[in-house]
Amino acid sequence: MRAVTRMRGRAVRGPGRLRHPGALLAILLPAAAIPTAGWAADPAALPSNLPAYIDWSGPYLGLQGSAGASFGALNFGPTTVGGRAIPDFRTGDATGRSDRGREATTAVGGVFGGWNWQRGPWLYGIEADVSAANLKRPVGSNALRLGYEEADPVFDVIRAKTDFYGLLRGRVGYSFDRALVYATFGLAGASTRILATYPDGAGGPAATARRDEASLGFTLGAGLQYAITDRIALGLDYRYIDYGESRRFDLGTVPGPAGGAVSTRAAFTSNQMLARLSWYPEGFRLPPEADATAPNVPDNDVSDRFTLHGQTTFVNQGVTGFRAPYRGEQSLVPHQAQATTTATAFIGFKLLEGTELYYNPEFSQGFGLSRTLGVAGFVNGEAQKAGAPFPKLRSNRYFIRQTFGLGGETEDVPDGINQVATRRDIERITVVAGKFALGDFFDGNVYAHDPRIDFMNWSLWAASAWDFPANLPGFTQGVYVEYNRKEFAIRAAYTQVPKEPSSDVLDPRVFERAGAVVELETRHTLPVLDQPGRVRLGAFTNVTNTANYRQVVGLTLGGAFADINDAVQATRRPRRKSGFYVNLEQAVTDDVGVFARASANDGRNESASFTDIDASLSGGVSIKGAAWDRPLDTIGLGATMNAISRDHRAFFANGGLGLLIGDGRLTYAPERAVEAYYALSLAKFFTVTFDYQLVSNPAYNRDRGPAHFFGTRLHADF
Repeated sequence: MRAVTRMRGRAVRGPGRLRHPGALLAILLPAAAIPTAGWAADPAALPSNLPAYIDWSGPYLGLQGSAGASFGALNFGPTTVGGRAIPDFRTGDATGRSDRGREATTAVGGVFGGWNWQRGPWLYGIEADVSAANLKRPVGSNALRLGYEEADPVFDVIRAKTDFYGLLRGRVGYSFDRALVYATFGLAGASTRILATYPDGAGGPAATARRDEASLGFTLGAGLQYAITDRIALGLDYRYIDYGESRRFDLGTVPGPAGGAVSTRAAFTSNQMLARLSWYPEGFRLPPEADATAPNVPDNDVSDRFTLHGQTTFVNQGVTGFRAPYRGEQSLVPHQAQATTTATAFIGFKLLEGTELYYNPEFSQGFGLSRTLGVAGFVNGEAQKAGAPFPKLRSNRYFIRQTFGLGGETEDVPDGINQVATRRDIERITVVAGKFALGDFFDGNVYAHDPRIDFMNWSLWAASAWDFPANLPGFTQGVYVEYNRKEFAIRAAYTQVPKEPSSDVLDPRVFERAGAVVELETRHTLPVLDQPGRVRLGAFTNVTNTANYRQVVGLTLGGAFADINDAVQATRRPRRKSGFYVNLEQAVTDDVGVFARASANDGRNESASFTDIDASLSGGVSIKGAAWDRPLDTIGLGATMNAISRDHRAFFANGGLGLLIGDGRLTYAPERAVEAYYALSLAKFFTVTFDYQLVSNPAYNRDRGPAHFFGTRLHADF
């Protein structure tokens, strides 16, 4: 079963600007891969009966880009002025060091070219590329205030900017079907400007000192590309770049009695994830020993005791300018772009008949817009709260599944994601124990449940008022039980909750603090349409260490706390949050389906895991492309409305910070959103999606917005 649950990040750092041309290139890059004519049901010009691999030999050229998917760790510090170490006011680090550079983002765009040689499925080659970047990273000491109070303006004392850089890399790869996976290594060079900007001490214009630095280092990386026609491939390319050890820079003198000579040390590294469009002028070739008339190779030639699958998803998303008369600590920021990438392996073993073991390691990189803040029904379902500027490996799932057949009619289940091919009784009891996402088993919907292939807005792919227990990436540990019959299923789970809101640590006190959910799923066929449908009714209750909205507002207004968020921290204790959801999916024709969800919780206490929503209503339609000879394509149209309780509104109006939102004040209105996407199937296992979302009253604030979001999603299954 594929059900993906993604959470959000909470750091509040300045995002990259969408205005840079690299951002536009990254978001629109896949559009260049769409041929203007000659495409029917099979979009690629390669033979339909491909052998186990194709030959990538020969020259190639291409374009590459990303917006917000490149993270430069320029690692400045310690910084001194007049020989004194300067603290970073944002981190409180008195050494002047700043690791915040690891979160710096940029837009990157460029060109590349190379040559491949291939023997059998194994490939080796050489490649060069040149890219432009708008990496502009202020260091930790940019919060330096020399003789000024905390409320005075912040001066960017030191920053760095890289415009162009180049790579010369070798690569080794393995070809299978239409895909190529590869590793890279080589040299990297860049020119970086180090600038110091400081006030003149008398209120006049700032002075700037500049140093230019040419750097030579090494690069390591890996990538994936997929042939979508006989000459064009789309892909993702990750590279780690290291320009060497820290070097000392003297950057002029800050005036005034607290000033002095400015000196810093800097080391240059970068993590980048780029989308790529490659053109092979000689075309892809079948290997000499391949017979083009041979029957197809099975899609997944695995035994009935083992399953192995994988996926990778790259989402590049930007937001244009919108009305924003003020901005809080967790507000959506206009004019920016960000990107996220995930790569997952789905490994499974059949230990005994009816007993299976599964393990899902996953790499993830990147953040949502504004570090996944500013919208309650967030706009990127792949954005994690545990986002990272570098590929981060987590063991997201490991669980054992035991199936007890109860006799009667059986069904064959093919090999799939977290499913070993098997035959099982339709009437059965299933028990799962381990680590999983509750969305794997509950609140499913064939039209709106997987942000990797359908709707990306959180309130469209999930019952968003269900504060399901989870760690930062969206997973928990516990036990799940299901009783299944042909006409219905009843399922329930008992799981750990986070130790406190937005915590990555799950609370081990499962008999005192835990989450429980139960769901009834009914299956039917409408007589008028003669089409199947399902209705899911769920109820949930969680006990988590949270604060009560009414209590913290009262304490703050009564003067007990100057900041409402201090009141939150001081009054958290085990409290209960309960609610329900209703979920409908209904096929209208073989190619058209509709869906709807409604969910609500009591709205009294903090949300602990998912998002800041107390009531939500959503629905939409999903249309397959058979009518225009594109049966594997999908169009999705959906709309949602989110609301919060009266106590929850008062909390935000008085400066409260939730899981995702907090503008510092609030002029309340329900948050509304619409989403439209077109998922273009370029090959059987490769899809490019173009996505648009409009959010009115982001974070329930009618003083801000509406905001327009544009995104591109690349997704490949293996």
